[in-house]
Amino acid sequence: QVQLVESGGGSVQAGGSLELSCSAFGDTSCTYDMSWYRQFDGPKREFVSGIDADGRANYADSVKGRFAISQDNAKKTLHLQMNSLKPEDTARYYCQTLARCATFTRVYLGQGTQVTVSS
Repeated sequence: QVQLVESGGGSVQAGGSLELSCSAFGDTSCTYDMSWYRQFDGPKREFVSGIDADGRANYADSVKGRFAISQDNAKKTLHLQMNSLKPEDTARYYCQTLARCATFTRVYLGQGTQVTVSS
C-alpha cells in the first residue's frame, strides 16, 4: 500500500507565498504520477498542477505564472510553490498520486492541507 504525507499550507495575506509538500511512502516497486487538487466549499475538486510520467508540468489556467511545481530526484516528493496568492486560492489542497507498482496500480489521495488567503 501507499501513504501520502502532506505538509505546508496555513494562512497568509494576499500577495504572500506558501509551499506545499507531499511525500509518498510505500511499496518500493512503485512509481508515482503526482498532482495537486484543491477543493473549495462543496464537493467538487479541481486540478491545480501536476507532473506527468515524462516530467512535464501542467497547471490550471488560474494558477499559471504564480505556482511552480517540482519533484525530487527520487520522484517520491512533490512540492508546490505558491506565490502571489489571492483570496480565491483559499481552499483545501490535496495531493493525489497514481501509484504504478509491481503488483497493482491505484490512485491515492492525501488527507489535505488548508490554505487560507486573506485580503
